[in-house]
Amino acid sequence: MGIESTDTIVSVTDEALEKILGLRDSEAEGESLGLFIEVTGARGVDYTYELAFQSVDEARPTDVVTSVGGLAIVVPDDDTDKLLGAELDLPSNSQQGGLVLRNPNRPSIDNSFDEPLELTGEIDDQIRQLLEKRINPMIAAHGGWAELVEVDGATAVVRLGGGCQGCAMSKATVTAGIEQTIREHLPSIENVVDVTDHQSGDNPYFAPH
Repeated sequence: MGIESTDTIVSVTDEALEKILGLRDSEAEGESLGLFIEVTGARGVDYTYELAFQSVDEARPTDVVTSVGGLAIVVPDDDTDKLLGAELDLPSNSQQGGLVLRNPNRPSIDNSFDEPLELTGEIDDQIRQLLEKRINPMIAAHGGWAELVEVDGATAVVRLGGGCQGCAMSKATVTAGIEQTIREHLPSIENVVDVTDHQSGDNPYFAPH
């Protein structure tokens, strides 16, 4: 049995809760099952997840167990910060099945690169190297790219293109992904500003959240 907590890690909308409880109760010994949510990795600027019903008694001692509307949600302790503030909902398109996990947290964009990165030259040169070798290979998973416009003191000004232009998640991509990665490598940069004209971009990669 895991650690029971009164703090909400993942919230659930009423519509999603009704669906999840219906699915749970259709299982054998459904009332003993909890919804286990685990972060399995990262793809581009998003985490990937695994959701499954399991007996709450199977929770590991370090797992965190919360209750939302009679539904036990079990999250590994290492994933609580990655899922804090997330929400389970139904897709906005009623014809689309499954659930939507809206998560305000983002992985560091370069978390899948093990080789150390040596940055050289002036600060703008270093940012361009970081964009080329770390950030763009990751956001390319969504058909996007980022370029440096200028450096203004402690602020890096960037422009997004491709699938990131007009993307409903572009603000989160910049603030939680690109900014985090740049600041980790270059502490002198404190802010990243996106000057992309998103009104003119198409958005084939994400549905608005």
